[in-house]
Amino acid sequence: MTGEVDAHLLIVDDDERIRQLLCRFLSRNGFYVTGARDAEQARRLLGGLDFDLIVLDVMMPGEDGVSLTRDLRRSRDMPILLLTALGETSDRIDGLEAGADDYLAKPFEPKELLLRVNAILRRVPHEVDPGEAPKILQLGPVRYDVGRGEMWQGDQPVRLTTTEAQLMRIFSGNVGETVSRAKLIEDLGRTGPDGEIAQDRAVDVQITRLRRKIEADPKQPRYLQTVRGSGYVLLSD
Repeated sequence: MTGEVDAHLLIVDDDERIRQLLCRFLSRNGFYVTGARDAEQARRLLGGLDFDLIVLDVMMPGEDGVSLTRDLRRSRDMPILLLTALGETSDRIDGLEAGADDYLAKPFEPKELLLRVNAILRRVPHEVDPGEAPKILQLGPVRYDVGRGEMWQGDQPVRLTTTEAQLMRIFSGNVGETVSRAKLIEDLGRTGPDGEIAQDRAVDVQITRLRRKIEADPKQPRYLQTVRGSGYVLLSD
């Protein structure tokens, strides 16, 4: 599997050996790649270049990856993939809450990183029958085009992270039906060595972020509701 055409990646990691390894590997797989040793250098590069995705280590001297993610999200919407230590579940949760699109635990196989990067960059709309009217879910002032996987508020597009887009695809295929946390974890590919509690928490974080984009009052959701002890349900107007 090769990289998306012309995609330019920024790899930020203070470990020079890992950084160079990833840069070489991703370059061989069709990407334009630039490396940065820390958040400060990354900021300088971001000031003059446009990137399609950032691969960002969490644990770095100086400003850490979560802090940089949170700051970038104030003005930029480029996808961010965090690299975290295997046992640091809290870093992953913090990273998702800060706005990261996905995370990958160290140590990892470079091929897995390639799969994650391509999955984040892939923006292929679902096939829609030309003779069939597009299916739209109305969520108050927000509308979701099921066929294209696009969300809009008025004439403004609402950016969804990769995981949020996956969640909307799952829920839009099960409108009015409860979807269990276990099903969400399985469909999102969040199974791993962290244990069920950590995985449940990661899903809850993504639900909270998605609610901020579709609910007038995320603390009292009208459309994406919690079904106590079971999971979540999406309702539409």
